[in-house]
Amino acid sequence: MTDIRTILRTAGHALGDRLEAELLLAHALGVNRAWFFAHAEDVLPAGDALRFQELVGRRAKGEPVAYITGRRDFWSLPLEVTPATLIPRPETELLVELALAHLPEGGRLLDLGTGSGAIALAIAKERPDATVHAVDASEAALRVAQRNARTLGLPVTFHHGDWFTPVSGERYDVIVSNPPYIEESDEHLGQGDLRFEPRSALASGVDGLDDIRRIIDAAPAHLTEGGWLLFEHGWNQGAPSRALFDTSVWSDPVTTVDLEERDRVTGARLSPR
Repeated sequence: MTDIRTILRTAGHALGDRLEAELLLAHALGVNRAWFFAHAEDVLPAGDALRFQELVGRRAKGEPVAYITGRRDFWSLPLEVTPATLIPRPETELLVELALAHLPEGGRLLDLGTGSGAIALAIAKERPDATVHAVDASEAALRVAQRNARTLGLPVTFHHGDWFTPVSGERYDVIVSNPPYIEESDEHLGQGDLRFEPRSALASGVDGLDDIRRIIDAAPAHLTEGGWLLFEHGWNQGAPSRALFDTSVWSDPVTTVDLEERDRVTGARLSPR
């Protein structure tokens, strides 16, 4: 029988990450991490210890913590995630910040490829005056997003289909997307957490820009005059992304860097017709 402090220290060393060990034990026990401070010297019952070791073993084999626990926080929102959805990442919060900055009062926003619903739900939380729609081609992912919306009590309208297909005829003030943008041949697809995430939500053609091209080409028919398109991309895709905007259609293409000073989000404004 071993106390919680020792179990966490041992697991943290084995995983090379104390935080991951704490997240897994909190999940196994159904508590939050703050609970450990008051119970560090408690002896962990054998059944709980076995459950925890099973979770640690899964993580040691590479399975993402978010899929093991079924949860990831994004923009302070506790979200359900499954292998049908990408795992929301902190750098994507920049896309939310920019969307909020460009969304007019009472405006309409569309989130393409919503996955767990992270982006759409974060915007709906911050802007209850806005109308927020979200699209995904995966029915399994949409079910996760819909559950998250119900749990959080946030009014997002979800659509099933390929990019703009299910919102034909609709126009929005802001369109956002975290689309697939990794090159098909990128070796990172076979490494780390990416091995477990849905490949269709990660990779997009030889240069990673196939889906971004489709979105840029189709977006004008779904934007209000002066509306903005904003999308996330890889650290080396800022300039190639800006080059995709036809300057006879779009104005002010700009790339914004993340906290690590890497190109992260590119966007442009639909020029007056």
